[in-house]
Amino acid sequence: MGLKSADQKLTERYAAEVGRAAYLWGWPLVNIHNRLSVMEQIPEPGLLGGIVPAAPPNRFAMLRDYVRPEERVVACPNQDVVYGFGMLDAERGPAVVQVPDFGDRFWVYQVVNQRTDAFVELGKMYGTPPGHYLLAHQAWTGEVPDGITGVFRLDTRLGVVIPRVFLDDTAEDRAAVAPLVDQITMYPLDEFDGTMKTVDWCAVPSFGAGSSTSGQAETQWVDPASFFALLPTVLDEVPPLPREEALYDWFRAVLAGAAHDPAIAAALDRAAAEANEIVQELFEFRNYGLPVAHHWTTQRSGAQFGTDYLMRTAVGKSNIFVNTPNETSYYYQDLDAEGRRLDGRNTYSVRFEADAIPPVRGFWSLTVYDRHHFFHPNDLDRFSLGTKNQTLTFGDDGSLTLTAGGPEPADPALRANWLPAPAEEFTLYLRAYWPDERILDGTWEPPAVVRAP
Repeated sequence: MGLKSADQKLTERYAAEVGRAAYLWGWPLVNIHNRLSVMEQIPEPGLLGGIVPAAPPNRFAMLRDYVRPEERVVACPNQDVVYGFGMLDAERGPAVVQVPDFGDRFWVYQVVNQRTDAFVELGKMYGTPPGHYLLAHQAWTGEVPDGITGVFRLDTRLGVVIPRVFLDDTAEDRAAVAPLVDQITMYPLDEFDGTMKTVDWCAVPSFGAGSSTSGQAETQWVDPASFFALLPTVLDEVPPLPREEALYDWFRAVLAGAAHDPAIAAALDRAAAEANEIVQELFEFRNYGLPVAHHWTTQRSGAQFGTDYLMRTAVGKSNIFVNTPNETSYYYQDLDAEGRRLDGRNTYSVRFEADAIPPVRGFWSLTVYDRHHFFHPNDLDRFSLGTKNQTLTFGDDGSLTLTAGGPEPADPALRANWLPAPAEEFTLYLRAYWPDERILDGTWEPPAVVRAP
């Protein structure tokens, strides 16, 4: 029925227009694709540079404590949970993920496909029972063995699994969480024997860090110069959503043209470089999202982006691997109450009234990130404050005032509520895990960030 796309004549300007759209659409998908190449080099579960969990496909590795500030694999990590990280590859078959009995402790396993959309419900908010859960591609037709508690289906080639387990910032809770964390593991289905396996995550090997702990910014997972060379493979790995078929045809037509016309290929490479400048703009929280009070922004489509292409790419660039809104709500702040950029040479206060402490059934925290969206190393080794902290100072009326930036307070009561910040631009980031309905419906909003005179 007509000519093949490779036979169509294309102008360079047309190819460039389509190319820019393809880059903005496909940036998060290529991001995930390129992470696999690192995981494929890992011989067994362990730690990159001794601090970043990494493992071969269909396995993951766990930390035993908060992630360290030197980490550069994922921007905007938090210091409220013990993290794990691993990747799924459907071409290698299904994987089994193990869930221990966490008791009353908050936990959630984030599992997303190559679009960074969640396809499982595993966590305290779901009442998930302990057991073994199978993660299999939707095309897999093998037999589910006895002893599997539940099955979740992946619709893309690749996925990412990130367990999160809440940890109080105390020595006692670190000791208490250790045996639970050691029961969190993932492995290929052919290793399943129905037993709860235990891994001593303190005894895993350390591998070369590479770019996982170097530099100031996140590891560069997407290179504009190689984007269009990878896009045909990524289109094969990620099938179109309903009614997205025409979009795929659009992209494949210019890719086919580039394959036999160097001028079209060059136009696509230029388009990638131009579109990458837009992606860089989306790194800044103040440039995207849903506005809420006092210059804060948020988003309500995390890990369920679907065809919200702008939000998927913006989140992927600025703070990839967010949870679904019912699991976690996020609030981002680059500006003070007067609309001025936050700067650590100033001191800022965030006052939560007694009846307006973030309403959560899990936990909440306020984090300081530097301009690269990573932790700012400091003498207190403190990067966030919230539920995990047992020494916060509350007002007589039950209010809680946290401060950030400026000189370290001399008063111990004030110091307990203070977050160090770099002496330059920085960002505040508020997390609300298992948020109350007042957060989900917008009734509750974060207070203003007020700069001291």
